[in-house]
Formats: sequence, structure tokens, C-alpha cells
Amino acid sequence: MQSDNSSKPSRRPRSDGERNRLRLIEAAKQVFAERGSAASLEQVAREAGVSIASLYRHFPTRDAVISAVYRQEVDALIDAADRLITEREPAAGLREWLMLFIEFLDAKHGMAEAMDTLMGGPEDLYSKTPDRLASPITALVAHAVETGAFHSDVEPLDLLRALSGVATIRVSENWKRSAVRMVDLLLAGMSATAPGPGDSANASGEPTRSS
Repeated sequence: MQSDNSSKPSRRPRSDGERNRLRLIEAAKQVFAERGSAASLEQVAREAGVSIASLYRHFPTRDAVISAVYRQEVDALIDAADRLITEREPAAGLREWLMLFIEFLDAKHGMAEAMDTLMGGPEDLYSKTPDRLASPITALVAHAVETGAFHSDVEPLDLLRALSGVATIRVSENWKRSAVRMVDLLLAGMSATAPGPGDSANASGEPTRSS
């Protein structure tokens, strides 16, 4: 007797659909970075290797594509924090995450022209980003502090503000190199082996004087 499989859910189409969705997001990131506001959804579909009809099944509007790219980048940072806390030494994990944050800032800059075409502007997406990234950076820093790798007075969001400032200035094409140097300087200052803010005072609480 032939078994009735009609009641069993088919998972492959959903998996294929998710795969196509991710391909479209990656393609859109590349196409919008290269062509800015001049990029078309047909170019995105072609880059992803799918039909324009497939693109519209996942993203009914151009705004939906652009928003999905941005959200995917933020989601990737959030997911990476959990992985790095588990798989890396605390200081190394935080450094790797900050490198990913630099790449995020670079991608955000590349998408800026496309983001500006969003209905109502990109401010709504941008305004939610600090709150969403506060949790992963705080967890990474707390993990490093708990294990004794860093001073306990580190303000996690200061790291993001510093790197965002470098990305905003972008005085040269080598801004990412400057950002990496800043990460290493910041982490060196945060290290438990580095002098803390109160270490310049002697036991009586008076500042030490150099001879």
C-alpha cells in the first residue's frame, strides 16, 4: 500500500527559498555598493542568478531589498557575538567582532546612496542600530572583564562610537587601516595589564609626581 505523504511538510522548497533570499541579499549588497542609486532590481536578480519574479516573491519593493541588506548586516554582527564568546579567547573574540564592525561600517558607507532612496529616508533603520548592537558588544566586553582580560571600567559603547567616528571622517581611502590601529590601541588600553585610570595615584590617594 502506498503511503500517504500529503500530510508531511515539504522542507526543501522552504530551504531553497531561504537560500535564494540570502543570495539576493548578498547580490544586492554588491550591486548597490557598486552602482548606488542607479542600481536596478533586474541587476540584483541577475547577479544572484535568479529571475526577477523570484526577487519580487521575496522582496515586493526596492525599499524591501535595501532594508533587508541592512538588517542582514546587523543580524550577522549579533549572531557573531554569541559564536565568538564560545569559540575565542575573550580579547581575541572582541577584536574579531570589532573587525566585523569595521566591515559593517564600510558596507554601510557603500550602501549610503541606496539607503538615501528609501521612502522616508534611512533614519528609522539607523536609529535602531545602536540599541541592537549594544547587547552583543556589552556581552563581549563583560565576558572579557569576567575572565580578567580587561579592566572593569570599560564602557562598551565607547568602542563603537570611536570606530564610527573614524568611519564618518574617512579622510582617506585607508580609513579602515586607521580603524584597525584604533582597535588595537583601545584594546591595549583596556587590557588588565595596562595601568587603569586610578593607577596614577599613590596609596594616600594623591597623584604621584615624577621626579
